[in-house]
Parts: sequence; structure tokens; C-alpha cells
Amino acid sequence: MDILVAGGHGKIAVRLLKLLAADGHTARGLIRKPDQAADLTAIGAVPVIGDLENDPSLAPYVKGADAVVFAAGAGPGSGAARKRTVDLGGALKLADAAMAERVTRYIMVSSIGAQAPASAGPDMQPYLEAKAEADAYVVASGLDYTIVRPGSLTDDPGTGRVTVTRDLGNRGPVPRDDVAAVLAACLVTPATIGVTFELFTGETPIPEALRL
Repeated sequence: MDILVAGGHGKIAVRLLKLLAADGHTARGLIRKPDQAADLTAIGAVPVIGDLENDPSLAPYVKGADAVVFAAGAGPGSGAARKRTVDLGGALKLADAAMAERVTRYIMVSSIGAQAPASAGPDMQPYLEAKAEADAYVVASGLDYTIVRPGSLTDDPGTGRVTVTRDLGNRGPVPRDDVAAVLAACLVTPATIGVTFELFTGETPIPEALRL
């Protein structure tokens, strides 16, 4: 498959692109800074230079893809306004481009707590509001979506064993390695289409956990 990952230089995205390239897919990472391109090339991915936040359309980058993954984020140091333009606006722009190019498969990296933004503190609420709106837009779009809401991200080595639940509102850690492995598995697991789930470290092998 040809897969475009938005936010292609992020910690989860780089792991995902490496897995996809190793599995023989055309793994394309959408990045804003040309000096990040060598990092993607080194893991077998294809760098695509584009501005998720400011380009009027992402359709030229999506063209030819079989699936898209939204793994971008404004980051913890950003203000509320940028969370609206990246975490919300970027996700919507990617969905619009997918629909325009008839790319039906869309994987969203969302966030724990997006089902109840008002319950978060003032620092987190704008982020969760952006994620909640983005998730709702993708669900209503008609795309073959999967929305993944990982727990607290760690850099611990992945185990390939996770807990996946469609009951929302839980808490727990999960290694970025395992998040990337789950995203890769979702792309080839039709049972994950039309599903929103939370993801934590656990005891169940990933293929079994995704039998939703």
C-alpha cells in the first residue's frame, strides 16, 4: 500500500513509517522542514515536503495514496490557537483531501479524554476540544476511519501486547513503539474500520486485541 502519514517527523510517526517501510509499503511522511527529510530516508520512508497548517489543500500530497494517517500535533508548548490550526484544522484538511482524492481509509491518532474535554484542566481543555471536534468530523465524513486514543505515551520498548477497549474514559501508559505497531496493524485489519478505541499496555498480542 501507499500510506501518507501527516506529522511525519513525530515520535509515533517515525516509528510507524519505519514499520510500514519494513513491511514493503510505500511509507510517505508529510513534513514541513526539508532538513528532516534525511531522517525519513534513513528508515526507508519517502519524505513529502508540505505545510499541514498553512497549505490551502493537502490533496496534492494525498493523491495516489491507499490510506492516510493523522499523527500530527501542535505539541505541549503550543497555545490554544495553534491547537485549533494543527490538531483540528490539520486533521480536517487531511480528511477533506482524502475525500477529494477518493482515499477512503483514514487512521486518526487522537487522545485519551477527547470524549469529555470539559472535564480537563484549563491547559488540556483546548487540546481535547480540538481532538473531539476533529474526531467528530472524521466520523461524520463517510471515510473508513479508525480513531485510536493512546494512553500516556512512554519511550519504553514495545512489547507487542496491549489492552484495547471501546469503553472510553480509562487511564494508563502505553509505549510509542506499541502505538505505532497498532496503527500499522489497523491499516490491514478491516475489523477496526468505524471504531474508536483506547489503547494501553497490556497482555494481549496486538492482532488478537484488534479483533473488535
